[in-house]
Amino acid sequence: MKKILILFCCIAGAVFNVNGQGCSDAGFCTMGAMKPDQNFSRKVNFKLRSAEISYYRGETDKTPVIHSVTADLNFGLTEKFGVQVKIPYMMIRQGTLGTNEGVGDISVALTRNIKRTSDFDLSFTIGAKIPTNNSSAKNEAGLTLPGYYQSSLGTYDLVAGVSLLSKKWLLAFGYQQALTSNENDFTWGEWVRFPDREYLNGYDVGIGLRRGIDLMLRVERNWRFVNYSFNVGILPIYRITPDRGIIMTRENGNNITVTGLALSTLVGFTYHVDVANSVKIIYGYKLTDRPTNPDGLTRDNVVTVAYQLRF
Repeated sequence: MKKILILFCCIAGAVFNVNGQGCSDAGFCTMGAMKPDQNFSRKVNFKLRSAEISYYRGETDKTPVIHSVTADLNFGLTEKFGVQVKIPYMMIRQGTLGTNEGVGDISVALTRNIKRTSDFDLSFTIGAKIPTNNSSAKNEAGLTLPGYYQSSLGTYDLVAGVSLLSKKWLLAFGYQQALTSNENDFTWGEWVRFPDREYLNGYDVGIGLRRGIDLMLRVERNWRFVNYSFNVGILPIYRITPDRGIIMTRENGNNITVTGLALSTLVGFTYHVDVANSVKIIYGYKLTDRPTNPDGLTRDNVVTVAYQLRF
């Protein structure tokens, strides 16, 4: 355990020297069958259990810096069924408009293995994102913070996905739909005394926001060795239906249609200390993004470091 902690600290120390851009989504690209860096084994089944603690640091394209510590718990129910629960704690710091923190949206996913052969696994996931607040947190002056500063998206979401996993490749397709609207009511006019109007106007307004449907594709190539593995991949997320609510930008007024592609490339490294303990690091670089982001999901400089225990 001492060796694990030392290695974890060394990797975490390197995190803050990494620059670039990272992927952002509403969390469904790491649920169930859609998770990155899945291990393929002809002998492994869903009876395995694991607990993972991860630390995430992401800079937005504004001033807020997002810190998150997530507990990711996986339990095998039968040889074909497994359940996953993710509970994040979000800390939004260094923002010019204020700070915020709290428990983030809880993810629950049930995964079923549809077919297993000596060459591939085919699995399906159905799940949900459960909000922990209505996405209307305020700063110390009582002014509503925009989506970039919120610890929750404030909506109940339906999630589904399917994956095809082999020794070298992971192909995953995901679907996410917000079933409700949040209660965020950030507007520029409320911040009448804020001195930097140009900075304030850079935040998009999404009053009573219900995000559109997102489709995700994960294409990942893995190289696995005895004690470590590497993976690289791409992660396009396309919002195929427009967001609902009162959506405004300073440049284009209101009634903005929010759809389009967010495309990222990802790289990861995993070191297996032994059969039960692993340390991971994942870095993402965003290639394209939607021009309007009232949900505040855009991230820059994203790195995740995790410790996983299998039992």
